[in-house]
Amino acid sequence: MSEARIEPHQAVNGDIANGHGNNGEPIIAPREKALTIGAVRKTLAKEFGDVSISKIRYLEDQKLLTPKRTEGGYRVYTQSDVARLRTILRLQRDEYLPLRVIRQELSAGRSEDEIPAPAPGGTRGGRRFSLTDEQAQTLYAADDVLADTGAPPELVKELIDFGLVSGSQRAGAMYFDENEREIIRAVTELSRYGVSGRNLRVFKTSADREAALLEQIFAPALRSRSSERRGEAIEALENLTAVTSHLKHLLLARDLRRLVGQRR
Repeated sequence: MSEARIEPHQAVNGDIANGHGNNGEPIIAPREKALTIGAVRKTLAKEFGDVSISKIRYLEDQKLLTPKRTEGGYRVYTQSDVARLRTILRLQRDEYLPLRVIRQELSAGRSEDEIPAPAPGGTRGGRRFSLTDEQAQTLYAADDVLADTGAPPELVKELIDFGLVSGSQRAGAMYFDENEREIIRAVTELSRYGVSGRNLRVFKTSADREAALLEQIFAPALRSRSSERRGEAIEALENLTAVTSHLKHLLLARDLRRLVGQRR
């Protein structure tokens, strides 16, 4: 007896709802379509504008992703691979986590559903700006920044005076890029606790020193004529920036625990 076979057009609505075809046989779910690395990049680019094929390959080299390969050696990705990759990119961007920590989070079962997506068109307070993100170069009029962040004009002037933001003059008006807008937003929040621009000079000094250190490490590769070597250096620099941010967070948490412990 030949094996019964159900063609897609043979199933009717009632049969599908009951999980069976009209012959009483179970309906076979269609196979998940595999994606090429180019298709994966295109899918993720809607949320991560700076994601590149080389970055996806780099994450695979770091054992964070294990796509299947065809007989010809080409990478193919499932929807589960895409979800895992989206989780990795969100943990890097939104939580400043280095790859080593992300690997531990994934091993512990951290999933995409546990990481809130940023609001459409909005910017999360914890967002890590990509060093090559063209969107970060967008300029916003000072009046719009003040309205968006709730910052008083005198606070922004103080930030300019102390070098935390610089802005740019265009046609007689002041503009700030996206990075500066988020600095103003963060300082506005701090000002509610009595922190002023003068108090924030320590952050600028610390950032200047860290930038100088990373420049010593990566400057030769970033000046390379090889676009591939420059791209690898940028990715490594972004990852190391996340590591240093995480380290600062740990050191701060350590010291504040001591402060809290004094009252116990």
